[in-house]
Amino acid sequence: MTDLPVRIRPEIAALPAYRQGRQASADAFKLSSNENPFDPLPGVVDAVRAATTFNRYPDASAGRLRARLADRYAVAPDGVHVAAGSVSILYQLASATSGPGDEIMFAWRSFEAYPGLAAVAGATAVAVPLTADAGHDLDAMADAVTDRTRMIIVCSPNNPTGPVVSQAAFDAFVARVRSDVLIVLDEAYAEFVTDPDAVTGAAVLAAGHANVVVLRTFSKAYGLAGLRVGYAIGDHRILDAARSTGIPLSVTAQAEEAALASLDAEDELLERVRHIAVRRDALADRLREAGWDIPVAQGNFVWLPAGERALEIAEAFDAAGLIVRAFAGDGVRISIGEEESIERIVAAAASVVG
Repeated sequence: MTDLPVRIRPEIAALPAYRQGRQASADAFKLSSNENPFDPLPGVVDAVRAATTFNRYPDASAGRLRARLADRYAVAPDGVHVAAGSVSILYQLASATSGPGDEIMFAWRSFEAYPGLAAVAGATAVAVPLTADAGHDLDAMADAVTDRTRMIIVCSPNNPTGPVVSQAAFDAFVARVRSDVLIVLDEAYAEFVTDPDAVTGAAVLAAGHANVVVLRTFSKAYGLAGLRVGYAIGDHRILDAARSTGIPLSVTAQAEEAALASLDAEDELLERVRHIAVRRDALADRLREAGWDIPVAQGNFVWLPAGERALEIAEAFDAAGLIVRAFAGDGVRISIGEEESIERIVAAAASVVG
């Protein structure tokens, strides 16, 4: 861009803005943002409604939520960091670890924010292609580590393609990476995983790897996407560095209350998650029967590997009243939404297969 009124870093000027999933009309299904289709539980809504001291700043550290999560993961409270969504923590960690001349590595295609956080930090993005079955190639990622590598992100289940990283593969990967490189295990969709061999943040933390930070969120399984609250667990010295780069007071009192109420209602929430996982597996099977090569789906979404037809196929879904997420040149991600959407998804997908 040459018409900017002030000097902007060229890599920022060239960076596309984050593109949110489009809102759906009243007669369509929004399946583009991996949101939980269930309404918030009444107890969670009541907790938010009771947090009415808008004239006061919230607790900057979200102390009660941090203490609750620290008990859950058997760590000290300073081993938990809460921020306005786990993506905020990713940006904080990138800023804390990386700058010009440094490298931030991730699999690709994966979460679309990853290249941007490297650019914002001034670092170089290193994108390692996925395997043929749309999973992480951890051997290739380990081979790509250089003296400039500062941060590596492993997304399991991988968004938008769906496969998980196994515990054995992750452990072997950590063993191959220098101990002074930060490894971030991004588990935004962990609650939907049904594969018993999948890596878990709890197991990683128990292994005591000081250079590994685990990210989780309340946006997906817990249905708090509109309130923006996520957290990290790891070595307090790494999290202190992230905290120092974050925007203070970014987690509202309402978000903290909702997260605490969600933990109180966890059994009921996770029962909903189980329904979504069953719905996901059934949809993936039906799409395979229709002729689509669906990768193993372990998040709350399925992936159509549409390649160069991605935008065309997304338009066909749009015409059928289904708002999906197209990734040009790669594929289409379909979030698991209402049960009533399933027949329409299958029909639309069958109409454009092959």
